Amino acid sequence: MSNETSPWAPPRLSMRWWPIFLRNLLVWRKLAVPSLLANIAEPLIWLVAFGYGLGALVGQVEIQGRQVPYILFLASGSICMSAMNAASFEALYSAFSRMHVQKTWDGILNAPVRLDDIVLAEMLWAGFKALFSVTAILCVMFALSISHSPKLLIAWPVLLGVGITFSCIALIFNALAKGYDFFTYYFTLGLSPMMFLSGVFFPREQLPGFIRAIADWLPLSAAIDLVRPLFLDQWPENPWRHAAVLIVYTVSAFWIALALTRKRFKG
Repeated sequence: MSNETSPWAPPRLSMRWWPIFLRNLLVWRKLAVPSLLANIAEPLIWLVAFGYGLGALVGQVEIQGRQVPYILFLASGSICMSAMNAASFEALYSAFSRMHVQKTWDGILNAPVRLDDIVLAEMLWAGFKALFSVTAILCVMFALSISHSPKLLIAWPVLLGVGITFSCIALIFNALAKGYDFFTYYFTLGLSPMMFLSGVFFPREQLPGFIRAIADWLPLSAAIDLVRPLFLDQWPENPWRHAAVLIVYTVSAFWIALALTRKRFKG
């Protein structure tokens, strides 16, 4: 198979992703309120139950030689977890519905639009939808006086990048799925272990050395290492390393997702 027809050929992208992105936004506007409530309810429950409940028992957590309240430690990790979950749900269940169940992608392909642009639009839409949820959660955290660091303005675009990273990863499983049940494997074997290994609920320093070495290179760990210091009104250590980890995951996952999606549509 020649490079031009190979599923693994480089992405061929154009600005034709924008109308697809806009179409998803217009559809989402009809259910924006219940959608946001569904996306922010779970992380807020985690925050209240663990932050205030378990936090009363734990008290302070040491971060970079500084003692901080456990609820602040949890909030700075759970906001990244929220971006991960919101983007993953959109790039899995909603994207699969448009691709396989509703056949929306097939209808779009009747227009002069490449499949590459559709996948790009889905990736960016899932990332931006995660940002909507994250923004609502940040507002609640401000209202609860968990953190008033002005550096959180920088956390906002970082969390957009986190959402895009996990939307790319989720689109790989979207391309492989035969039905909605398939996504259970990704959440159970992928996202759930990552939540507990990446430092959302406790410092990664508590992990055994071998597991810690693996956890340090997980995308959620890189996201938390970028965002948590901003909650503490500090600058991240080695920010370019953490950003590079997220970029590598994003680029490689998008390429794999695109190749698998091309194979699926050719098959």
